[in-house]
Amino acid sequence: MFNIFKTTLKNYEDLDGKAFKTAFTKAPKAELLDVRTADEFKGGSISGARNLDIMTGQLHAALGKLDKDKEYFVFCRSGNRSGSACKLMAEQGFKVYNLAGGIGAWPR
Repeated sequence: MFNIFKTTLKNYEDLDGKAFKTAFTKAPKAELLDVRTADEFKGGSISGARNLDIMTGQLHAALGKLDKDKEYFVFCRSGNRSGSACKLMAEQGFKVYNLAGGIGAWPR
């Protein structure tokens, strides 16, 4: 009746560092998105990543300009902000993957 235990299905994939890097390198049209703050991004990121800060609305503003034919590999510091970004993007029809564990999980 009230369905208080309703769960929503995840419409994106959480991948560990190795699987994330492998999937990214094998995807024909892929883009890395770092959704951390500009200061975090300046402090170091994954080579080739584009910074679209989810906290300032920068990511939201860019959604209309992103190519839906690409696959997006999204990360932050811990995986929480990027999980939120993936949820938002997937709801808008993007194919997205979240780096579970954040940037520290990226294999060196």
